[in-house]
Formats: sequence, C-alpha cells, structure tokens
Amino acid sequence: MTGIVVKSTGSWYLVRDLATGQLHRCRLRGKFKQKGLKVNNPLAVGDQVEFTVEEQTEGAGVIHHIEPRRNYIIRRSVHKTEHAHIVAANLDQALLVVTLVSPATSFGFIDRFLVTAEAYSIPVTLIFNKADLHDEDLTDYQQQIQKMYKRTGYPSLLAAARTGEGVAEIDALLDGKVTLLSGHSGVGKSTLINALVPDLDLKTAEISEFSDKGVHTTTFAEMLEVRPGTYIIDTPGIKELGLVDIPPAQLGHFFPEMRALLNQCRYHNCTHVHEPGCAVREAVEKGKIALPRYDSYLSMLNEEDNRH
Repeated sequence: MTGIVVKSTGSWYLVRDLATGQLHRCRLRGKFKQKGLKVNNPLAVGDQVEFTVEEQTEGAGVIHHIEPRRNYIIRRSVHKTEHAHIVAANLDQALLVVTLVSPATSFGFIDRFLVTAEAYSIPVTLIFNKADLHDEDLTDYQQQIQKMYKRTGYPSLLAAARTGEGVAEIDALLDGKVTLLSGHSGVGKSTLINALVPDLDLKTAEISEFSDKGVHTTTFAEMLEVRPGTYIIDTPGIKELGLVDIPPAQLGHFFPEMRALLNQCRYHNCTHVHEPGCAVREAVEKGKIALPRYDSYLSMLNEEDNRH
C-alpha cells in the first residue's frame, strides 16, 4: 500500500493510506539511509512510502520503502551538529511566519530559511504576523522590509491571526497545495492554524491519540488537512537554522539578487568579500542589493550563530 507520513515520533510514524485516507501507525523495517545525507531522521512528514499492514497488530503496519523526495527543508541537528534534521519533504511551497515584535524575527533567520528553500527550489511567501501590535513607526519599518524582499522576488502578506486579518488571503495561497508553515516559537503559528482550520480538533483526533502514547513529540512536524487536497505541515518553533551541505563557494547562488550578477564579477570564484571587480559588492554600495541581505550572506559565510 502507498501512503504519506503525516506525523513522526522518531520510532513510530503515522501514515495516511492514499487510497482510503485511513491512518495507520507504522514502524520502519530495518535501517534506511538517505544517499549522501547524515540525518537523524530517516523519514520525514510528507514522505511517500510503501507499507504493509500486519493483521495481528490491529491496523499497525511496517514501512518497507521510501519514495525519492522531490525536495525538502533541512536544518542542522540541535543535538548532533554533524547530523542534519529533515523538517519536511515533498512541498509545494513554504510560508515563513515572521514578527517584528513580541518576538522580533532576525534577518539572519529569515535569510537562512530562504537560502535553504532556494537550494531545493521551494517557493516561499513571508507572513508578517501580529500586525495588530504595530504602531505607526513599526508599520513603516514593516513596509520597508516587505519592499526589500519583494525586490528580491519573495512575496509577503500582512496578517493578524488574533483578529483574522490576512487569514482569507493565506487560505487562498494554501488551496490545492502541501504547504510548510514555519517560524520561531511565539510568532503565532498555532493561532494562525486555528484561524485557518477552525474544526482542527475533529480532524486531528486520531493524530492526537497517537501523540498521547507517552512519546516525546515536540520536535516533530505534523501534516494537517485544511480540506481535501489542501494540507499544512505545522512545525515546532525553530530556534536556529544551521545551513546544511551548501559549500561557501556556492552560497551566493541561493541569493537571487546575487545570482543575477554572478557572471559579472572579475573572478569566476569571487567570494564577494574582498576581491577587486566584484559586481555584488558594487551593487551593495549602489543600494541595488540591500545591506541586511549582504550582512546575512557574510554571517552565513562565516557560519555565525543566527538565533537572535
């Protein structure tokens, strides 16, 4: 049988049968290794799998094959720095929920997420949440940031999940897609999901029961059905998003505004830091590339911490 992983606890997986929609609690048969990836989770939410139901285990099953992923969002493992953690797989798009206040999301975090998504060709829309908390100055600042990202090719929406502002527009973006919803803890993802899927308690009853089996599940993503054919993958708040498998020499390829200038630098292996005849640094000086974006590039190049 073919199914999609909708929740994971690391040892057990909740799989939705693609033919019937029925949920099955499954485990992995043997050890699976993803080619060329050192990951601490062989299976991620969104993975398509082949599984067999074992009659003697009341609907529980065994996963014996994982289909190749078309994309994924990955971050450095919190516990094992030499390993990575796949947040979710097989995505149509990602929505990154950011806030300018209570808490404030850093440019470093936003840009690391965007670079990771660029690396796997996943379109991203920024959701500026908690707009109801903005005063006049913060509103001006938020509009400047929106313009900066729009120039770079990233659309954004303004939202206030508590008041319902922007919810209809976000719902329209989700239609017919599998969407990853991500962001720091406290940015209002849960409030936003409750506004988008008011009857969520009914739809996740089986999933909640699965989660209550004494297993620590706070570090795992979960796929929620908004309506038939439309799904959100909710993720726990990410504190830090370390880049994985992006060599320093290729980092500029994942900044669209830098990628457009790559063949204009004097040196083909230009790092855009100190070389003469660098088209990227010239664009920064002329204001064609935003300074916060260039600062993010330098901090990633130097592998600096981005939690704040």
